[in-house]
Amino acid sequence: MGRPAITVAVRMTKARLLRLSVVLVSVFMILLIIVYWDNVGTAHFYLHTSFSRPHSPEAIPGITAGGDWEALPEVDEFLAKLLSSNLKQNGSASRKPEQLLVQGSGKPVVSNLEENIRGYDWSTHNARNSLDQEKLQIERQRTLREFCANSSLAFPTKERSFDDIPNYELNHLIVDDRHGIIYCYVPKVACTNWKRVMIVLSESLLDQGVPYRNPLDIPREHVHNTSTHLTFNKFWRRYGKFSRHLMKIKLKKYTKFLFVRDPFVRLISAFRSKFELENEEFYRRFAIPMLKLYSNHTNLPTSVSEAFGAGLRVSFSDFIQYLLDPRTEKMAPFNEHWRQVYRLCHPCQIDYDFIGKLETLDEDAAYLLQLLKVDRLLRFPPSYRNRTASSWEDDWFAKIPLAWRQQLYKLYEADFVLFGYPKPENLLKD
Repeated sequence: MGRPAITVAVRMTKARLLRLSVVLVSVFMILLIIVYWDNVGTAHFYLHTSFSRPHSPEAIPGITAGGDWEALPEVDEFLAKLLSSNLKQNGSASRKPEQLLVQGSGKPVVSNLEENIRGYDWSTHNARNSLDQEKLQIERQRTLREFCANSSLAFPTKERSFDDIPNYELNHLIVDDRHGIIYCYVPKVACTNWKRVMIVLSESLLDQGVPYRNPLDIPREHVHNTSTHLTFNKFWRRYGKFSRHLMKIKLKKYTKFLFVRDPFVRLISAFRSKFELENEEFYRRFAIPMLKLYSNHTNLPTSVSEAFGAGLRVSFSDFIQYLLDPRTEKMAPFNEHWRQVYRLCHPCQIDYDFIGKLETLDEDAAYLLQLLKVDRLLRFPPSYRNRTASSWEDDWFAKIPLAWRQQLYKLYEADFVLFGYPKPENLLKD
């Protein structure tokens, strides 16, 4: 009697273990499906085309055709195969048809103070031909890669890997899963309008239930709302331990671009927009400490309008002292409007496919939209008329001591060198 009872017990145990295994496998597969669905569909459950549409070298200079999945870690490779196989089955059936841009003749009503003051330049610009643009991109990417590999140029964070970048430092990488695009935005480098473009492409923001089609229709306050965009730093909340693996897959398969600007001109532009115009947030967070530390003011007004009315404004000299003061970054990292590009976009850890420059914004933007095959969906908004120009540098830095200018160059040297901007010798010598 004992032996049959034991046999029955063993069989029951095996049956339970089998059922438990089936449940665990089912749960695991459900989790993978959830990860896949969230990854591919984003907020609107749209399927992008980039996974199933590998770029060719002719399409984007610097992108290698084929072999994109090589050298992936095992988990990355497994997820990549899972995602790509599902996309092959469902990509064409689930993707919403793209609509052509309807060109309107009316110009937008601009409500923002800065945009009101500066205005838009609606004049036409002759685009550089595609061959010249392709050569330009190859040269910009070559310069970047050479100096990232060159030991003679040293700067903080240069040698770390992508895995070493803290999650909070990935908040400038905006992802559009519908078209397979990653944009690293740099404040004061046309980022407002590039964010508008990303909103239109990703359809991440609706107007009365309908996605925006014209970038300039999107209110500025929505453009800079972090909840509007899917950025890399949000991946951890969505995907947990899979987040880095999915980032790497997207970085290998998506088209990655950024726009840069002469570093000193960018600083002038940041100063103009944040301290020459009434900005309550920047007055309280930055202007009040600067005025106390570098202009010896006390009992300052609590509002920016009162301060401006009393003639209390941060000078450009105060701003430069603030940037050079070692105490500044001991309190907190540089604000994004004057933080170095290499700290915002990690160009030595991320292999960018397109490097645009504000100095050639109209030509670069038109060429990039063409390469992304979205030029029939939208056009890049026009430039500001009163944009800060490099010719202003001499005047702005005239009253800044030579030693400060030299220290400032060292602080932003990596941005000058990596992106091919000439050293401003006229500012660094007597």
